[in-house]
Amino acid sequence: MSVLWGAVLGAGALLAVSPVLWPAGAARAPRRPGVVAGARVRLLQAGLGRVSVAAFAVASTLLGLVVGAVTFVFLPVTALAIAAALVALVLPGIIVAQRARARRRATRVVWPDVVDHLVSAVRSGLALPDSVVTLARSGPPETRSSFARFEEEYRASGNFGLCLTQLKERLADPVSDRILETLRMSREVGGSELTLVLRNLAAYLRQEAAIRSEVEARQSWVLNAARLGVAAPWIVLLLLASRPEAAAAYNTAGGGLMIVVGLAVTVVAYRLMIGLGRMPEERRWFE
Repeated sequence: MSVLWGAVLGAGALLAVSPVLWPAGAARAPRRPGVVAGARVRLLQAGLGRVSVAAFAVASTLLGLVVGAVTFVFLPVTALAIAAALVALVLPGIIVAQRARARRRATRVVWPDVVDHLVSAVRSGLALPDSVVTLARSGPPETRSSFARFEEEYRASGNFGLCLTQLKERLADPVSDRILETLRMSREVGGSELTLVLRNLAAYLRQEAAIRSEVEARQSWVLNAARLGVAAPWIVLLLLASRPEAAAAYNTAGGGLMIVVGLAVTVVAYRLMIGLGRMPEERRWFE
């Protein structure tokens, strides 16, 4: 009987925590891309679409090995050389992520202009493919190259849906996903409300860009403080390790453990500060 009551109690506890463990919307939520797919999207967003993920990984590994070796030559501290190699290994990924965010921030303010150009082209009587093609010449300079590729592909194949999909992969932006999927739906389903939908979308995008710019300007000091807080202790450590007696102390087990713990604390603290000081990025819902 005690076993039965224990099973009932366990089942009740499982049912009580099931809304937290398995929320109702979990099955409908979009799946996050894998590591390779996420790295590919980052490269596309950073304007490095011609660089493969494998080549980028090999280059990052070589950079880490070279930096670790050079550090050990000038500062003969094993733990410090390993830490420098690890930092150099992840540094290209951080630079690519920052470049991708900078490009998204720069293009965020031009998407309303893209929508305005589309509305003007549609109202002038052009077909949807021709309206998109005009963006290769009349659109904002930041997006002209992508739409020029769209024009070449559409002239070659004539498949509007496929060319839109390829354009989405090149742009790799949540806002462009919404715009292009709106065009796809209008092309496939039809309707006379496309210009009204695009106008409302442009107004929303302008309002969102203004709010984001204001919040990011207010929170920029948090990001700068995080970077300064990360760099300052390691600069002091490098200066100390240049002295022979300090290098000998850091080469002991206790010194190596201190460097490893310091690196772990630095990474955790930096991630926390960045998470607190950065607005969440919009996810792509139409991948």
